[in-house]
Amino acid sequence: MVKDKKLYNLLGVEPTADESALKKAYRKMALKYHPDKPTGDEEKFKELSEAFDILSDKDKRAIYDEYGLEAARSGQPPMPEFNAGAGAGSGGMPGGGFGGFNGGTFNGFGNGGTYTFRTNAGGGGGHAFNMEDAFNIFNQFGMGGMGGMGGSSRAGPGGVYDDSDEDDYYRYAGGMPGGMPGGMPGGMPGMSCMGGGAKRRAGTRALEPHEVKLPVSLRDLYTGTTKKLKITRRTASGTREPTVLEINIKPGWKSGTKITFAGKGDVQPDGSVQDVVFIVEEKPDPHFKREGNNLHMKVNISFKESLLGFEKIIETIDGKKLKLSRSTPLRSGTTVSYPDRGMPLSKDPKKHGDLVIEYVVDAPTSLTSAQKAAIADNF
Repeated sequence: MVKDKKLYNLLGVEPTADESALKKAYRKMALKYHPDKPTGDEEKFKELSEAFDILSDKDKRAIYDEYGLEAARSGQPPMPEFNAGAGAGSGGMPGGGFGGFNGGTFNGFGNGGTYTFRTNAGGGGGHAFNMEDAFNIFNQFGMGGMGGMGGSSRAGPGGVYDDSDEDDYYRYAGGMPGGMPGGMPGGMPGMSCMGGGAKRRAGTRALEPHEVKLPVSLRDLYTGTTKKLKITRRTASGTREPTVLEINIKPGWKSGTKITFAGKGDVQPDGSVQDVVFIVEEKPDPHFKREGNNLHMKVNISFKESLLGFEKIIETIDGKKLKLSRSTPLRSGTTVSYPDRGMPLSKDPKKHGDLVIEYVVDAPTSLTSAQKAAIADNF
């Protein structure tokens, strides 16, 4: 029976959770509370990393389940205590003093005295879990084959990961083979985590990144594209040098998506290096408006068409033709949805949102006498 469920509750898993469930839970929670995120919380991030560190180690986990958190931190069961009466016959150690027990400690001497000894005094647990440990666990968290934190199956040149449907956050390590030092094993080339970009000292926050708005057309966000951007950065010697950064825009990315190039900004006097963060900014489209993964389009029809019906051919955002038809009257503002004709889902580009057509009736603002008579005769 599990003595303490605190660590399981932190990760939001049951005590029966297997390794896969622990990894999935840690990814989700660590990304949410990572100090570089708007929702970041350093203390929470540290607690989550320590929880994963303990529960993913079968020996530590066994100790935690049986004896609790402090025992797991020390890596050993709690220190047993023995109270001895007069002599060995009473269940205690044979009377008399001792010079120690396996390097342990005890107090109390003499026949019939009361003493305590600890078999693992001085052993394991001298190191308190800190933020540097937390970042090390995050940076070394293997995700081979996962294609990204948060369960995304995407991966591309430079390596990306996605932490949510609403606010995507991607990090590039500037194309360094095999990832940044201490990066995730099994990652895509040049991949790094949010904690592994600009140099970070234990207990300090990372440098404020240099943020750049990246305007992208809605059609490019639909199909995906590659953009090459030239920036100028300050080197360690104080000179300015140009560098070209290549960004792979993935289908379905949203406005607000952040793409971080770790260590590609200015070099600071203390040797630390800024990250460069590009923030996707969706450019207005003349025909479509995006709402989540759905696309909205207005189609104008005449007053006559609104009464008698119509057939029209429109072009969708991917260049395909879509036939619209109506044989019964409709009101201005009527909407019709066409499934799978909207934006691709960033986590699964094979799936799409809906295309929502809104009909706008060009109703006349005035009528001639003849028109009024015609309407009166037919209605």
